[in-house]
Amino acid sequence: MDEKPEGHTDGIHKEDQGKPLEVEEMHSLNISKDDVNKLEEGNKEDKDDKHVEQGDRMNKDGDLDSKAQEEVNETTREDLAEEEQEPVFDGTEVPGMQANRSSSTRSLDPDPEEEGSVWPEKAVALKNFVKEKGAAVTSVLRRLSLKRDGVEQANVDVDKDTSDSAKLGEQAAMSPRTAERSAWNPLNYIKVSRDTDSESKAEQGKNIIEESLLPIATKGRIILYTRLGCRDCREARLFLQRKRLRYVEINIDVYPSRKLEIEKVSGSCAVPKVFLNEVLIGGLSELKGLDESGKLDEKIDFFISEAPSPEAPLPPLPGEDDVSDNGPVDELAVIVQKMKATIVVKDRLYKMRRFTNCFLGSEAVDFLSEDQYLEREEAVEFGQKLASEHFFRHVLDENLFEDGDHLYRFLDHDPTVSSQCHNIPRGIIELKPKPIAEIASRLRFLSYAIFEAYASEDGRHVDYRSIHGSEEFARYLRIVQELQRVKVQDMPREEKLAFFINLYNMMAIHAILAWGHPAGPLERRKLFGDFKYVVGGCTYSLSSIQNGILRGNQRPPYNLMKPFGVKDKRSQVALPYPEPLIHFALVCGTRSGPALQCYSPGNIDKELMDAARDFLRAGGLIVDLSGKVAYASKILKWYSVDFGKNEVEVLKHASNYLEPTDSEALLEIIADAQLKVIYQPYDWRLNC
Repeated sequence: MDEKPEGHTDGIHKEDQGKPLEVEEMHSLNISKDDVNKLEEGNKEDKDDKHVEQGDRMNKDGDLDSKAQEEVNETTREDLAEEEQEPVFDGTEVPGMQANRSSSTRSLDPDPEEEGSVWPEKAVALKNFVKEKGAAVTSVLRRLSLKRDGVEQANVDVDKDTSDSAKLGEQAAMSPRTAERSAWNPLNYIKVSRDTDSESKAEQGKNIIEESLLPIATKGRIILYTRLGCRDCREARLFLQRKRLRYVEINIDVYPSRKLEIEKVSGSCAVPKVFLNEVLIGGLSELKGLDESGKLDEKIDFFISEAPSPEAPLPPLPGEDDVSDNGPVDELAVIVQKMKATIVVKDRLYKMRRFTNCFLGSEAVDFLSEDQYLEREEAVEFGQKLASEHFFRHVLDENLFEDGDHLYRFLDHDPTVSSQCHNIPRGIIELKPKPIAEIASRLRFLSYAIFEAYASEDGRHVDYRSIHGSEEFARYLRIVQELQRVKVQDMPREEKLAFFINLYNMMAIHAILAWGHPAGPLERRKLFGDFKYVVGGCTYSLSSIQNGILRGNQRPPYNLMKPFGVKDKRSQVALPYPEPLIHFALVCGTRSGPALQCYSPGNIDKELMDAARDFLRAGGLIVDLSGKVAYASKILKWYSVDFGKNEVEVLKHASNYLEPTDSEALLEIIADAQLKVIYQPYDWRLNC
């Protein structure tokens, strides 16, 4: 149910445009079980009278009238075409709100006339037998027919001309856990081709398109040297992509030691530089010159069948020029590792509850007293220091650390951390935590390099497959491990904004690469709510970063609870008030979302305003002056409370980022109270 804006709307009318875009979501069990039962019961009740009349005609005439069958099919199509409620947002949405129902134009049952012409003699005899033996057998057959029709016509696949008659029945019978497991496949919806937007294309046609855009299989290796912010480097990438040539990019800003390599071979560290195996082709101008003369194709033909020699430049090595694994070892981490191996960690009962992998405060004090040669009071103070460094915490957060029967749990032993957090793969790192400003700077620098190399120039498309196998992404995974025990409470507003926006965008890419693109509402709920990082000893999901940190701990759309409770330590990290422009910067991997880019703390407000202008002027808010209609992105509806108290204030806020002429015209229509608002359907498909 949508939130009702406070106040009146001055005569503005609103409605949602179109139906949900994802037809496949019905087949992924993204409707609730109750909705499925209602659908089947509704179809059965609506069609019951027609089937009874149809059965009577069978008793009289012996054959199913084709005209009656067409009426049944038409009724089924009308039932299945009823609109669902509008889709609900992200990780906290209600299941079943974005299922799309449709039907094929072809009948699911064979034509009785064509079928009769090929019936064997035994079938004809059986038919006559049924006619003679009275209404009992006829009634049984009619009931069987109703069940068969109900299953077949409730699950019509619009992607294929021939439908699977039992698919929905099987899905409805599956347990939710089995359905979720069968629908959730990593990289499931990441496609090579950007042109296969329509899921209703024939399978053969899609294969042809994808094969035509697949890189050419070669034995050789192409190395492309680039640097950040280089337009010629961007042109060189596009040139190689048009030629369907797979290449390895080495950014000399990310890998500074490679400057000496290209300077030694070419006499200059200017980029771009292209190598085919060990042969230096040159820069962009040399590449285009060879292409125009036809010599490039000759070199490519030789390169396809020739493996690189030992003299050829190598791809980036794991950990090359990476400072993530460098730094002094934290002495406290060494003590904690010894503490883990010494004290008893097991499941225990505390206040009528069972807690897993816990240890007693008294046992920890005993260990610290003996290991560090401390008095008992001094050992308690030392334990409090370890707890403040996020090595362990009280199971109920009742205190920092005390002697006695209190239960504590190591950070990497926490069930949520061990099962849902993806930046702590090998336990707590032993390096001393670096300042958050330094980590944020390296994260921003690496994100910029990844977006420039693997995203389109407008930021609307991302090459997930290439990111997955890149050394840059492997370096990112090492950087986010450093966030486990950092101090984030005292970050200034600008640094906090830039850091969490960049982290959100890279975390969304990581989630898609690890779990696959979500096919529907249930999978999106899992992606937004269950994929987490440990940051400063606390767990953060995509939803908690957006709604808890960046929106000042505001309720997510269609939710009654705030992300952080009163006693939640994460509320100390949250911004004091919502930042509305962050909605034009956060990219969760959908096609209706904003463009992907990197943000810096020194210029964050200007960059956010530019992002808002780009998004709204590129279709996020379209004003039809003649019809006095505004077509708005659903982002403005879902997060309307961040932009204003009512719809008028939301549109006035958004008008600040439109073209001046469009902004003036929109304000005039709003003043006349004649504006009609239509919210655009949100495209949840992957932005690949």
